[in-house]
Amino acid sequence: MTRVVFETVLEVRWRDLDAFNHVNNASYLGYIEEARVRWFKSLSHDWAGETAAPIMAAVAVNYRRPINWPETVRVELFAERIGGKSLTLGHRILAAGDEATLYCDGHTVLVWVDRGGQSVPLPENVRAACA
Repeated sequence: MTRVVFETVLEVRWRDLDAFNHVNNASYLGYIEEARVRWFKSLSHDWAGETAAPIMAAVAVNYRRPINWPETVRVELFAERIGGKSLTLGHRILAAGDEATLYCDGHTVLVWVDRGGQSVPLPENVRAACA
């Protein structure tokens, strides 16, 4: 794993649970998305601006163990690959109070596109934050 570029702490919500009383697998994706958005907002107020924005091209999630409620999780993001027009962000969800408890890991591939849907170069502030 490379250097963590961003981390955030999130509370598991009651509505995140499924019929088996643990966090539904789709909610893991929501936690990862929330971490990405918070990271982008920390880099620029105009991260999804008038000219370009990141879109998800692929996502892989390895579910390591169920998350129960109540729980506080820490989502870590790290740069796995920096391309000309894309970024592969690794992610991990851990118990906030116990780094040995890994709930999931994986990666997301993001591509920057203009409003017409054409890919554009990776923004310099994102590239710099990952270096």
